[in-house]
Amino acid sequence: MKTTDHTTLLLKNKVAIVTGAGRGIGRAIALAYAQAGAAVCCAARTQLEIDETVGQIEASGGIGLAVQADVTQPDTMRQMVAATQEHFGGVDILVVNAGVNLDRNSVAESNLADWQGTLDINLTGAYNTVQAAIPALRARGGGKIIMIGSGMGHNGRKNSAAYCCSKAGLWMLTRVLGQELWPDKISVNELVPGPVNTSIQDEEFKWEDSVFSIDGEWVKTPDKVAPMALFLASQPLIGPTAQSFSLMRRDG
Repeated sequence: MKTTDHTTLLLKNKVAIVTGAGRGIGRAIALAYAQAGAAVCCAARTQLEIDETVGQIEASGGIGLAVQADVTQPDTMRQMVAATQEHFGGVDILVVNAGVNLDRNSVAESNLADWQGTLDINLTGAYNTVQAAIPALRARGGGKIIMIGSGMGHNGRKNSAAYCCSKAGLWMLTRVLGQELWPDKISVNELVPGPVNTSIQDEEFKWEDSVFSIDGEWVKTPDKVAPMALFLASQPLIGPTAQSFSLMRRDG
């Protein structure tokens, strides 16, 4: 991956944390941020995957740090932030990306463990991540929080109640945090990627003429999400907050 003139300086001297950075959207965003000049803490539960992400960052001349962390464990989130501060001197950008869809059954046929597990990671995990990072962002005099949401959290979809409800909660958390952190010059926005060819969604996609399709939507690869994440991270200190930015074709 080579740097390009129009992105090289956008995040110069910035420090970012990306959860779920071992693969998919998280990895794509971490690579894009490093390309744009940021030092990036890549966090996830699987050490091998985040090591691979950091390896790609460093191979392109960027700066990365791999931190094994579980968003359902508040202590590991605080340790992740502390490690980032120790290595890079602070935190300017937080991307809350870790997510799962553990239950693809109807509510009538679902089970409590899958419901709770999905909410624990997608919603409570986001809460744990943000809460751990707020003091570090405040210490820098402001920053950016980017929540990776879903159109399913706005419109719903059958056989995905836990995922839809967790993402709906994430959107509300985004709006609440936008109000709470505005005085600290910390903006909080949701990025809705729309359908992306990742392990969390690939069972829903159809392969037609060498192009993924679903409900007439633009199904994209993870790297197509990165430009919007870069846009949000590079906004002015007093910029948009409590907003939802969508890459979906249809409303929602």
